[in-house]
Amino acid sequence: MNAVIIEQRTAPDVPRWQLIGGFFIIYVVWGSTYLAIKWGVQTIPPFALGAMRFLVAGGALYLFTRWRGAAAPTRREWRDSAIVGALLLFVGNGAVSWASQRVSSGIASVLVATVPLWLVLCEAYQGKRPRLMQLAGVVIGLVGVGLLVLPSSRAAAGGRTVAVDPIGAAALTLGSLSWTIGSLYSRSSHQAKPAALAIAMQMLTGGVLLSLLAVATGDWTRLHPETVTVLSASSLLYLIIFGSLIGFSTYMWLLKVASPAAVGTYAYVNPLVAVLLGVALGGERLPPTAFVAMGVIVGGVALVSLVDARRKR
Repeated sequence: MNAVIIEQRTAPDVPRWQLIGGFFIIYVVWGSTYLAIKWGVQTIPPFALGAMRFLVAGGALYLFTRWRGAAAPTRREWRDSAIVGALLLFVGNGAVSWASQRVSSGIASVLVATVPLWLVLCEAYQGKRPRLMQLAGVVIGLVGVGLLVLPSSRAAAGGRTVAVDPIGAAALTLGSLSWTIGSLYSRSSHQAKPAALAIAMQMLTGGVLLSLLAVATGDWTRLHPETVTVLSASSLLYLIIFGSLIGFSTYMWLLKVASPAAVGTYAYVNPLVAVLLGVALGGERLPPTAFVAMGVIVGGVALVSLVDARRKR
């Protein structure tokens, strides 16, 4: 999942290697977080997992930026950061953590791939008319996502088809829409400077809201440190460092220097990474049809990226 984020009509001149590195992080690192979340919620309740993840990451980043001399945020900056943190982290990421109890990591990543579609529709609602080729790229990518979910829905025993849990799917869809709205809102909101301070504030507010939800749902009372496995604890640490401090910061920076549609293409690539990690680390089998789906998804990403590049010329 960003210096955040004063509205910017024209992207600044950013070195190509920085853009490549940024997209690599949100493509690959974020793709790996689905498996990390799945491992984490095995012995850590989902909202408690999210609360610890963002409170620790946000708290550390906030103290570091203030120690480096950043000015205390204003009330308006806290308000806008709270809105972004609520939409992206409380609803968006919280939905993924909760749904990971009901669906596989691969299925979760596939359903989150609806983000580019929501991005195009939300931009259209704002008056930015999408180009035909851009819409075609979104459709192609989602068709590939549909092809990818088919082999993922096969049970290992007997080859019977297992329906995706509808409640988990609905939660992921809601989370994707919330993430999209938060991403677009962050471009015009009044955020603290430097960028790291604004990101820390978003994680802190998202973490506080998740912590309150964990109290309401009883997640904290179900958390027993003696039963937390090394795998779950290591996954939490990975999510704090790579998923939040590195991944989320990069995502928000990319929203400032690239279009939302281009940044949203990470949702096409994340399923590829999630499925491949499931095969390599989770012992899942990858049917031949999955390779066809991956090719279709990459084709959709390439088409959307091509349209975005032409717009910047």
